[in-house]
Amino acid sequence: MWSTRSLPSFPRARRQAAAVAAAALAGACLAVVNVQPASATPPGIPSKATAQSQLNALTVAAQGSTSGYSRDLFPHWITISGSCDTRETVLKRDGTSVVVNSSCAATSGRWYSPYDGATWTAASDVDIDHVVPLAEAWRSGASSWTTSRRQSFANDLTRPQLIAVTDNVNQSKGDQDPSTWQPPLSSYRCTYSKMWITVKYSWGLKLQSSEKSALQSMLNTCTS
Repeated sequence: MWSTRSLPSFPRARRQAAAVAAAALAGACLAVVNVQPASATPPGIPSKATAQSQLNALTVAAQGSTSGYSRDLFPHWITISGSCDTRETVLKRDGTSVVVNSSCAATSGRWYSPYDGATWTAASDVDIDHVVPLAEAWRSGASSWTTSRRQSFANDLTRPQLIAVTDNVNQSKGDQDPSTWQPPLSSYRCTYSKMWITVKYSWGLKLQSSEKSALQSMLNTCTS
């Protein structure tokens, strides 16, 4: 703690001014320590009621095959603006105090991963998750799309399809649907289900019975 006893023997006015400045500095330091990072919030997350209507409207079908699938059939990351590609755009959107260099690569910042509640200060520790994985989309109807449409899906910044999360968590998810993988942080599963549902609905993708049941259970935890 700062103490006025350690201040030099200046006139009273100067001692008081120094004490005020010291207290302000201590308060500022404390404020920095207590700053909470903003949570990643992709656009287009629907209300519970809207998500429920969308879930009810989705076509239930047996899961398709991954035959012929390749990530190269979903071109990403593409240039969004200037030298910034999709990954860099999401890193800036979902992070706090993100600083980028002339190539738009993040050199500093803070990223809170809502999947697991972890916070990172190095962009290399963060992945951009496709909420509905590319392989899952392929099995759900994207196999019949044009490459152009698959590119739009893989770089969709309009809907809640892309989110910055802990890299290891994203890798553990792989291409699983909610029947076999859900965010480790249970309090985020409501939001995750709404994101997943609206992405599948918006892109006209199908879902399997076990996937729908899991989504309904997650959606039931939502309050709004």
